[in-house]
Amino acid sequence: MSIWKWNPGLEATQKLSAKSMSAHIGLVVTEIGDDFVRGTLPVDHRTVQPWGRLHGGANVVLAEELGSLAANMCLDPNESFAVGLDINANHLRGVTSGIVTGTARPVHIGRTTQVWEIRIEDDKGQLACISRLTMAVVSKTKV
Repeated sequence: MSIWKWNPGLEATQKLSAKSMSAHIGLVVTEIGDDFVRGTLPVDHRTVQPWGRLHGGANVVLAEELGSLAANMCLDPNESFAVGLDINANHLRGVTSGIVTGTARPVHIGRTTQVWEIRIEDDKGQLACISRLTMAVVSKTKV
């Protein structure tokens, strides 16, 4: 059973991100499951820090993109939207090449807040970063 109130689909998601930071760094949403959103990010000159490892900020961008999309898909877009309130990331393993894959899953989907866990793994399936994103749900009638 799907948790989504609406699902723009992968093609529309890519169009929405076409002129954003996500597109610039090669972030691609690759899958929308019944209760998760998954995406990839290349480890290349756009996403590494000066010492050749995946930049922690790139991990955070991937986590926020996936969690934000997922949070908003849990809401009726005519009534409310979700915005980032807090994000943290624990960088557990240095990644120097390939692609990392992030998967966002809900921890809490409430009326005024949502909490998402985003696990980022390297090509070998090893956990490279774990992030928690808290989203505030804003009513469109109160904006």
